[in-house]
Amino acid sequence: MKDHRINRKKRHSLENIIAITIVAVICNEETWEDVSFFGELKKDFFSKFLDLTNGIPSKDTFRRFFAALDPQVFESHFLQWAQSLTKDLDKEFVSIDGKTIRQASRMLSDNPIHLITAWASVNELILGQLATSEKSNEITAIPALLEALFLEGSTVTIDAMGCQKDIVHKIVEKKADYILALKENHPTLLEDVRRSFDKKHCQTIYQTFDYGHGRIEDRKCSIITDLNFIFDKDSWRNLGSIVRIDSQRIIKKTGEIQEETRYYVTSLTDAKKISHAIRSHWGVENKVHWCLDMVFGEDSSSKRAGFSARNFSLINKIALNLIRKNEDKDIESGRFKKWISMKSKRKRAPYYDDYLLELLNLI
Repeated sequence: MKDHRINRKKRHSLENIIAITIVAVICNEETWEDVSFFGELKKDFFSKFLDLTNGIPSKDTFRRFFAALDPQVFESHFLQWAQSLTKDLDKEFVSIDGKTIRQASRMLSDNPIHLITAWASVNELILGQLATSEKSNEITAIPALLEALFLEGSTVTIDAMGCQKDIVHKIVEKKADYILALKENHPTLLEDVRRSFDKKHCQTIYQTFDYGHGRIEDRKCSIITDLNFIFDKDSWRNLGSIVRIDSQRIIKKTGEIQEETRYYVTSLTDAKKISHAIRSHWGVENKVHWCLDMVFGEDSSSKRAGFSARNFSLINKIALNLIRKNEDKDIESGRFKKWISMKSKRKRAPYYDDYLLELLNLI
């Protein structure tokens, strides 16, 4: 990545600044002051693979660097790196969803930071991000993010905001399948889909049961491939079927019964695959947005100078990808354990250099 700074004013390389920040974030540091202090504490560790002739950058150097760094350039390089880690894209479900960085957006009320994220649920990797000025602009931002991704053979899932013909066209153009949630933003199409399920016979029904997380959930995925009731079906490119998900959830502790019906349009006709893809879509909420907020403290971040908040969000995603990509290991026994939480891994990393190098894929 090309350095954006003036050569005569550079004392610390781009590689040093970015590498130290990524490692510091993996090790639970959240502010520029903490990142610089962590670099000083781990100077011997960093000297193994970085040229520290001019020492560790100051907090002001970190702040100025990321405030001025062009986030579009940074995001494009992140995307290339993330996609190099993915495998078996023909079996992949790519979920796309947006998130606002709350604290930074409150401080920048005239220009809130809303990020669109692409999540590969099978590989458990964040593939890319793109910023919009506000949530309503997701419609124009999603095609731009899709254009940057390699999607051939995968299935793209998007919530109702992304249920747009232009987005469908872009997904098909990228040789991928789609499943789009359908709500009141398309009232005519929604009514046609509901009428189809009222009047026609479902071709396939796939049912699953879930007994975890303090509830019993019965989910039924019904699909119809006879699309005669869909008025403008030809304008939805490669439309293969319409989908209804009926879910009944029983809360074990209280006995409360919750019922919900949702509708989708898709290029697929396999009820089992459709059901699994829709279920997988929530990974972008649970394994990305929730994790960034609760484990990385992104919502409480007060960074607001220049592009700091947007770039630091990408640093968080790099750290999240690196941690998820590695096996969990009990340092003391050397045995692999799958149950170590993300928070525990971040707390252990600063104390075990070998473990930290492993997370960085350096050993």
